[in-house]
Formats: sequence, structure tokens, C-alpha cells
Amino acid sequence: MFRPLRITSFRPVTTLAVAAVLAFAPPPPLRAQRAPARPHTGLAEAPGYGRWAEAVDSAREILHAHMDRLGIPGASVAVAVKGHVVWTEGFGFADVENQVAVQPRTKFRIASISKAVTSAAVGLLYQQGRLDLDAPVQRYVPSFPVKQKGTVTTRLLAGHLAGVRHYRDREFESSIHYDDVVDALSIFENDSLQSAPGEEYSYSTYGWNLISAVIQGASGEKYLRYMRGHVLDPLGLRETVAEYEDSIIVGRGRQYRRSGDGRLVNAPHVDNSNKWAGGGYLSTASDLVRYGSSYLDGGLLEPETVKLMWTSQRTTGGEETGYGIGWFVGTVEGRREVWHTGGAVGGSTILLIRPDDEVVVAILTNLESARPTGPAREIAGLFSAARP
Repeated sequence: MFRPLRITSFRPVTTLAVAAVLAFAPPPPLRAQRAPARPHTGLAEAPGYGRWAEAVDSAREILHAHMDRLGIPGASVAVAVKGHVVWTEGFGFADVENQVAVQPRTKFRIASISKAVTSAAVGLLYQQGRLDLDAPVQRYVPSFPVKQKGTVTTRLLAGHLAGVRHYRDREFESSIHYDDVVDALSIFENDSLQSAPGEEYSYSTYGWNLISAVIQGASGEKYLRYMRGHVLDPLGLRETVAEYEDSIIVGRGRQYRRSGDGRLVNAPHVDNSNKWAGGGYLSTASDLVRYGSSYLDGGLLEPETVKLMWTSQRTTGGEETGYGIGWFVGTVEGRREVWHTGGAVGGSTILLIRPDDEVVVAILTNLESARPTGPAREIAGLFSAARP
């Protein structure tokens, strides 16, 4: 169905920003190519920059090496410390064919980080008493079929414990448009559960599709409208938007993958309306670190709610899953970490939080299988060590 053209624009950057720097060439057969050098736009002159200069320089080298190694066309990184964005920078190309450099405000597909963003709506409705995490989902989505294997709840869905299946066949590359999140449930709602609810951890984007319908039922508002009015706007995340494939979205980069023979090619066309909550948003690295920082400063959710969401769920057999409500949780090299990765058609991402250090890192790329988790952890370590 035709929809009126919508234009998503962004407000002027209010935090530190650096223009795109040298690009890193994909491996052969593409010839070496570099984005035009651009001057820094404020980071080097910003008050207090010297405190982070060494960490920034080292972080750049980490990104340079990773992009060279995997032939990543473009990437964006941001770091926040104690709620303040201290570094954000774009690298390489947002559009290889037209030699458009990545800017700090370039929007990338954030893929499954959309689950972590949607988790704020779950937490908000929970702390307001409008969502019972342990009630059958049919209380909020009456059209969803009751399952023979057991009761599906929001808590179990949010922890990938409900038994709902993940993508099948070519569903990951769907180009079908759905006008409402309830309509998109038709993809899987009549399928049997893979296991009894609570019995085993099994990652499922479609479980988060169902959560978006729960949010809609619990709030009385359309999912995307609720997210905009109660999560994104209150946190000032103006550059985090649902990706409508037919709309003009200012700053949207292009997406890439590798062909079977290793060539860099355009990613196929997809319509992400089949998975808004599970993987359908675009954002910038700086928006994401602001979002992650909101969990540390009580910007939206109460501390007890954050604790609930960042506590690993368990199977009915008592085994910890390492996943709370929309977030992976764990301890890495002795430090507590909370994170979510994302793998989109034409993109790989990570949002990483070190709560005890109050350090948040986001890396967004426009290449599938770009594996940014390692660099994000290294960069987090640099800024953790440099914080006062």
C-alpha cells in the first residue's frame, strides 16, 4: 500500500563530532580507495579533550586495523563516559559507489540492537504497572494462539525462553510490507513452539515481534508511536528511526555484503516492517551511547527496573542463559558487561556497556559479518583505563 512520503531529519549535533577520516579499502578485486580527508570539527578543540586523546588515538588504530582486516567499507564509533559523549567519529564510506564518506551522523541499520532499544518500553510499562511480565501474552494480544506446550509470557519472550522460532528459509531477507506489528505475527503465530516455555534458551527475533504487539496492547498506542513518544523523544534520540524502505531518511548509508567469491556487493533490498522491535531500526553511534547511558543515570528507568532487565534469566532447569530482558549480560575479564550485538542485511553492530566504569561504546558498520565485538571491548578498556 502506498504511503505518503515521510522525511526524517536530524537536529544539529550537540555533542562532540568528528568528520569522516581515511577509509579502508575492501580486499581485491576492488582497488584501493580512500575517502577524502576532512578536518576535525571540534573534538580536538573541545574542553577536556586532552584527557581522552591517548585513548582516542589508540581506538582509531583498533578500528583501522579491524576495517583493513575485514574490508569493511564504512563504520561509525561513539564512546560515552559518565553520561557524556566524549568521542564520535565516522570512518570510510557510507556509499562506496558515490564515494560518500561516513559522518558521525550517518544512520546505519542497528539490527538486533533494536531489541535492546525496545526493552526500554518493556521496562517502562512494567514499572508503571501496565505490563505484567508473567501474564499470558493473550492478555495483551488476544489474537495470538494459545500454545499446547505451555504459557507464553512477556518475560520468557524477552529472554528468548518462550520457544518461539527464529527466521526460516529466506525470511531474513523479506521484502513484504506489514502495516501493523500484529499483522507481522502471521509469519509465525500458527507454528508450534520449538520447546516448552522456559525449558531452553533459543534466540528468536520473532519473539520480539510478539513483544512489540504486547507493548501495543499494554499501552493502547501503536508500537512505533509509543516508542517515539515514550522512549526515543524523552531521551533525545532524534536520529533513531524505524527504517521505512520507501522513505527519504536523511543520512541513511548503504549496506553491503560479500559475494561467494569475496567481492563487495550491494546487500539485497529488504523491508524491515516484519521485525521493527527485533531488528528494524536505524540509528547513529552517538544516539546509541546516549541510550545506553540512560540506563546508568536513571534517565528513563528506575534502578530496580534496570537491575531486573540486566539479570540473567534461567531455564526451568535452573541454568543461567546469559540474557536478561533485551540484553546479554556477563563478566568479561573480571568486569561486568551488558551488551547487544546485531547482524542485519548489510550491517554488523554492537552496543556495549560497562556499568561499573560508566563507559558505553557503540560501533556500527555497513557490512555483514563485520564482527565488531572484539574492537568494542578493546575500546571500552581504553576509556575505562583513562577515566578519572
